[in-house]
Amino acid sequence: MSREKKPLDQGERGAAGAASPASLYDTLSAAMVRFQYRPGERLNEGAIARDLGVSRTPVREALSKLVAAGLIDHEPGHGFFRRKLDPKEIFDLYELRQQIEVSAVRLAVHRATPQQLDDVDAILDRSMAAAHEASVEIVVGFDEQFHDAITRLTGNVEMLRSLQQINARIRFVRWIDMRGRRGGTQGEHRAILDAMKARDAARGCDLMEAHVQRRLEQIVEAVREGYASIYMGNVA
Repeated sequence: MSREKKPLDQGERGAAGAASPASLYDTLSAAMVRFQYRPGERLNEGAIARDLGVSRTPVREALSKLVAAGLIDHEPGHGFFRRKLDPKEIFDLYELRQQIEVSAVRLAVHRATPQQLDDVDAILDRSMAAAHEASVEIVVGFDEQFHDAITRLTGNVEMLRSLQQINARIRFVRWIDMRGRRGGTQGEHRAILDAMKARDAARGCDLMEAHVQRRLEQIVEAVREGYASIYMGNVA
């Protein structure tokens, strides 16, 4: 017997009462990131369509986009399935994220204006002010906003798009991770930004590399904790 699921957020509605394609995708993406469906669970298109008050066609289109984003799998003749938490896959994504973010610091140090760096400083100030009281989900959101802001300073839209896609796929593990790392993470962000404002690319890159670095055994433990949270119903 499957567990009872939280109802899907129906998102924004158009004039006819149907969810817009963008909000439908966002709703389903959020449900997958939060593991409202267990790893390996088959996704019932008809049930999702009924929950959201739409036809099966836009649901199928949104699910196909989620396959492309790496959040779910599709097996021809069998349907769509929530992707499993694979430690090696997550480790590979962390490695790729590390390479992108270190390169982003190096480029941003040379390309960003002082005002742009001050704008990132303001983002960091807001996140640090909220870090101790906010939910883990909000803290992770602030964390991604900081990293996105640095990558945006490169002016390389493909680099930013790649980082955002990676973050969507590892967000659940980062929620698990952030439960005990709030203060340390904010301090590391401050050190990275200080190095960038000093135009010290080498130090900024070293700090970012260490900040993102995750050993495989750490990820295995995070995945184990993640599975426990999913099956005990403690998902954020």
